[in-house]
This record gives sequence, C-alpha cells and structure tokens, in this order.
Amino acid sequence: MSTRHRKIGNTQISERALYFLKVLIERYLRDGQPVGSRTLARDAGLDLSPATVRNVMADLEEMGLVSSPHTSAGRVPTVSGYRLFLDSLLTVRPLEPAEIEAIRHRFAHLEDPMALVESASQWLSRVTHLVGVVMLPRRTHNAFRQIEFLSLSGTKVLAILVTDEGEVHNRILHTDEPYSPAQLEQAANYLNEQFLGQELHAVRKQLWEELRSAQDRMDRLMRRALQMAKQVLAAADPQDDCYIAGQTNLMEYRELGDLEKLKQLFDAFTEKRQILHLLDRCIAAEGVQIFIGEESGYELLEPCSLVTAPYQAGDQVVGVLGVIGPARMNYPRVIPIVDVTAKLLGAALKEYER
Repeated sequence: MSTRHRKIGNTQISERALYFLKVLIERYLRDGQPVGSRTLARDAGLDLSPATVRNVMADLEEMGLVSSPHTSAGRVPTVSGYRLFLDSLLTVRPLEPAEIEAIRHRFAHLEDPMALVESASQWLSRVTHLVGVVMLPRRTHNAFRQIEFLSLSGTKVLAILVTDEGEVHNRILHTDEPYSPAQLEQAANYLNEQFLGQELHAVRKQLWEELRSAQDRMDRLMRRALQMAKQVLAAADPQDDCYIAGQTNLMEYRELGDLEKLKQLFDAFTEKRQILHLLDRCIAAEGVQIFIGEESGYELLEPCSLVTAPYQAGDQVVGVLGVIGPARMNYPRVIPIVDVTAKLLGAALKEYER
C-alpha cells in the first residue's frame, strides 16, 4: 500500500495509517474487543511484518486516535479516532428497498402525529437494538403574548398565559412564600418584556438557560418569576417532549455494564431535559448529526453516541429523531436507518395534515 500522506485537519497521516485505523475500528465495532497487531494485520490483508504493524499502531496512538486499555495489548478507538473514521473513512450503504417499504408500511395506518412519533421511536429501537428517541413535532407558530399572576390564598398563585393565537392556559402554582399583588405584577411585567413574541419552545429553552447561569445576578423575585413561567410553559407547550424506547437495550453492551452508569443514564432518559437540549441543537442542522461521547457536552452521556436527523412536516422542520447507544455502535447500519426514518416520518406527517 502507498505510504502517501493525507492532511486531516492540521495533521499529516499516511494512507497506510488511515487504512489501518479504518480496519481497526470496523473490527472493534463488530467484536467490542481491543484489536491486536496480529488481528489487524490479518484483517488488513497486507503482507507486512509484525514490527511494521506495531509501528503504525504506535503512530496512531501517539496521534490520539487509538488507546491501549490497561488489561490488553490491543488498541481501541478514541473519540478522536471515531470522529476521523466518521468524517473521512466511513462507507455507508443505502437501505434495501424492502427495508424502506417496511418503515413506510409501519407509518401508513397510524391515525395521529403522536402515534406516528411513538411508533418511530419503537421502530428505531427495534431495528438498531439501541435507544430510539423522537422529539414530538412542534407547532411552528405558537408564540408568547402575555402572562399574568393572580394571588389566590396563602402561597397559591393563578398563572394565566396567553399565546399569539389567542390560546389561554391557566395553572395554579404553589410558591415557597406568599407574594403581594404588586410583586406578582412586577414578576409578570419582567417576563412580558423579556419574552413577548418569542415562540414558546424558545422561551422554555431560554428560561432553563437563565435559571442555570444567571441566578447570581438576579434578585429572588426575578428567579421565582422564571421558575413560575417555566411551570406554566410545561403545560402550555407539551410538544417540547420526546418519546424514548428501548432503554433496556443498553444493558446488552459490556462497556455500559456498570450499574451506577446505567442508573444515571436511565435517570437522564426519565428526566429527558438533557436529551431534549441535545436534540434541540440538531433541529437547525441539515442531515445526520453524530455526537460521540464527550462531544455531547453532557457528562452522563459520555459513554454513548447519539445519531440524529431532523424531520419535516411540509416545508418546516418540526422535530429531531435519532438513536442513543454505546460509542461502539454499528454506524454504517445506524446512519441510513436514522436518515430514512426521519424522511418517512416527515412524509407521513405531511399526509396526515392533508
């Protein structure tokens, strides 16, 4: 094989090293075991000495593309190795026509968008043996117009939210302490100034960010205003949710076998907030997006990868779907499944709206 070099980012990597990395990762995706020099040489089908293979492996390790587990002389891919593989070396085969037809048939007889979304999450989980995640479709125009707070008795407050389409949402809130009418009016004025005209799902996202990052510079009443608004919006914009199916599939993977890690992952699936924020980051993207391990930005998801694609209803992107599994997932298989399912879910939603 040629020893010509290719520039990846700011690094020059030989064609031979890239080929070995591809072969190593494909083997690791299949078996889940560290790959040794002899196995790599055999899989590569090249007549090279063991010393040459070891040297290439050492180069890949020095570049941070593979690492050596303490218990084995073999190597496994790092997050950087996976990223290089996905961006430059992966060959994705399209789904067979029969597989595409099976997805289309699954969606054909469902009666409403919620059933379609739930079915899509179950389908993704079943065919990939991973966790299927589908964000509920969002209404494209449902904006914040006004909020009011009325004191009831003791620590009870009636919150009234009005959207730009004239929808009115009422919710009784229980506060930590009683607030005067003047304080509640001040809180409502603050929220109305901040969020007038913004879509509800964007308001919810901003509320979460404000509560997480700005507490030190806010007085207690403003923090409480944000918390109360967040509770009202949870009822007013239920589309900001997702269906998750197949969580127990993760128990099949050795690298996720630590019970404490699994418990934390299952808690994240139950609470959903971090999953939804990650999906939110993909809603404006074109095509399939992949987060590997630490790329998600969430510590609980570091043992995992997330493969996503946005889906449309008509000409508008209204949600994101995908799968969550170990970094060692079958990307060549998973990527086209996610991509096609997103397209067919969008087509089914368009049919429903006719």
